Amino acid sequence: MTSEEERLASRRNFLRGKIHSEEAAKTEAVPKTGLSSAASTAPGAYLIQLTRKAMACQFEVYLNAVGPGTETEAGVAALDLVTELEQQLSAYRYDSEICMLGATAYLRPQVVESRLFELLELAVQLYRDTNGAFDITAGPLIKAWGFFDREGKVPGEADLASAMSLIGSNRLTLDETHRTILFEKEEVELNLGSIGKGYALDRCREQLCEAGVADFLVHGGTSSVLAQGVRRDGTQRDGWEVGVPHPLRPDRRIGTVHLKDEALGTSGAAFQAFFHEGKKYGHVLDPRTGQPATSVLSATVIASSAALADALATACYVMGPEETEALLTKYPDVSVLLVKEGRRRGGVETILLGDMDQRLALAPTSQ
Repeated sequence: MTSEEERLASRRNFLRGKIHSEEAAKTEAVPKTGLSSAASTAPGAYLIQLTRKAMACQFEVYLNAVGPGTETEAGVAALDLVTELEQQLSAYRYDSEICMLGATAYLRPQVVESRLFELLELAVQLYRDTNGAFDITAGPLIKAWGFFDREGKVPGEADLASAMSLIGSNRLTLDETHRTILFEKEEVELNLGSIGKGYALDRCREQLCEAGVADFLVHGGTSSVLAQGVRRDGTQRDGWEVGVPHPLRPDRRIGTVHLKDEALGTSGAAFQAFFHEGKKYGHVLDPRTGQPATSVLSATVIASSAALADALATACYVMGPEETEALLTKYPDVSVLLVKEGRRRGGVETILLGDMDQRLALAPTSQ
């Protein structure tokens, strides 16, 4: 057998699940993913981990290492789908569908791919429900603050006013009958950064479920997580145990939750910010004011879909406690954790809304 034949045979064996237990042990979740590893030495506790760089982060699929090899093939196919979706959704690719709409949809209504059209409808509905705190037209504002190029800067008054004149999802006209979108004026643009990763995870779930995979966890950059079925690690716990990141200490967790057939999204700006004249400016912007949001340190949302969890995490971060509590009257099945600065330096306070008080097990150092 040639070296090339050996390589292909090795890949086929891997995809069919022919992994020796010693090798499988190397695929268990690493702490930064947020997965619990407490039972990693229990019989059947090993995980298969598949990874792919996409959408400026690491996407990962976790599968229980007890199923048929076809599950691994389905996981690879799900990651292939993420790559395809990046080409459609990215604001950083001039030939993506999102950017092409920005270049033409102000001239005349443009037909939109059916699934993307559904996502845009959801985004516009969220814009209305959050009174503008969630807004996929905030691209010009992101650019004015330098976050698009990852070089933060404080914009001048004229630049900020110019950007704000283009903001507002009410400038988008969606025609459900013809599946088209029309922009109110030139230079209006779409940026799906606050919902795109979650949408990609939802599409991964569809693909994996259609392939007959019942139990899996997928995440995009650890801030967007979707769990289906159960973690078969020899315990009786229901679902998958996922860590909620601490907004100030990346090596710690605020606590853990168990997810089953649902998703979690976290928004925060502690580690994506810049300083100017001694003041810190975070990258999560309030589209209503044009300024960085400062109400909380982080917002974590549990919802039925990853797109909804991601979008609401951003909105709740922008809105803060009072507006978030009012929003939940429209989303009674959503749970929210808001983390604020504590009274002591370096300390934090938690605000649990919905049924988050029943879902979240706080870490001892967070209580």
